[in-house]
Amino acid sequence: MLSFESDYIEGCHPEILRRLSETNMEQLSGYGSDCYTESAKKKIAKACGIDNFEQIYFLVGGTQTNQIIADTVLKPYEGVIAAVSGHINAHEAGAIEYTGHKVLPLPSHEGKIDALELKEFLSEFYADENSSHMVYPGMVYISYPTEYGTLYTKRELSTLSAICRENHISLFLDGARLGYGLESPDSDMTLKDIASLTDVFYIGGTKVGSLCGEAVVFTKDNMPEHFTTLVKKHGALLAKGRLLGIQFDTLFTDDLYFKISAHAIEMANLLRSALVKKYDILMDPDGHSVSNQIFVILRNSEMQKLKEKVAFSFWEKYDESHTVARFATSWATKKEDVEKLIDLL
Repeated sequence: MLSFESDYIEGCHPEILRRLSETNMEQLSGYGSDCYTESAKKKIAKACGIDNFEQIYFLVGGTQTNQIIADTVLKPYEGVIAAVSGHINAHEAGAIEYTGHKVLPLPSHEGKIDALELKEFLSEFYADENSSHMVYPGMVYISYPTEYGTLYTKRELSTLSAICRENHISLFLDGARLGYGLESPDSDMTLKDIASLTDVFYIGGTKVGSLCGEAVVFTKDNMPEHFTTLVKKHGALLAKGRLLGIQFDTLFTDDLYFKISAHAIEMANLLRSALVKKYDILMDPDGHSVSNQIFVILRNSEMQKLKEKVAFSFWEKYDESHTVARFATSWATKKEDVEKLIDLL
């Protein structure tokens, strides 16, 4: 059985496993106060071009990270703006709303928020004489890549950033698949660009080589006060913080994070070139690769047949007789498995 179901179906990169085993019997302080966590923070700060490595914090998973950032940055009466297709609006089981904050959805344009629509939304809100009876917009949430594998350009991100600053709200970038976005041939941004243009973002590890973990980066010396206390209040403080520190210290040694991300894109390009010959690719008629996720329009009958030999993800219903399926490559995708799928097709 071949699997292109997701980008976190394997464990972790062998080098991470080696270092976890190698350091296993070391006696280290808990809660991220160990030497490996500090080393990882310093390496990430350097890669991001920020001065204060203490503005970096490691959390276990994406949903916890999205929820904690929203809840600790927003004021009690504020909500977070996101594309209607945004992960926090569509696939996080109301985790944001559970904290008492509302997701304020805007139309999705291939997974992205349109800057003019954002500006219009904010203008209309502040012009509304009933705004004191409404949820105030306090943050804009975007993801890179988006849930549809698309990328914001540097110009688009710069425009969103300017609108947020003009309106004194935070710009938060979900980077669960950040490495795959940055290594895409369509990307015109660097990690330093993202750090410069956002107020907070995170570098995803769970989907990019680690067993678990996300590295949150507050870019403007704006980490909420007593952040560790707030993380613990959410039940998300890991006692053995070394687990996250060692993993990210490994990922940010010798550019491993970017090298393994580039491999996923190379495998996606190879797979996409075969898929596009047989199927329609959602929102990408030329079959040009933009990320590690490929959205394929399958006839329902053919989808069921393909499922017998290949694991992939249901994405959405396309029409009565077709379904959009997602094929994903990862840091661990083997070329021979891609070639087997091509032969099968």
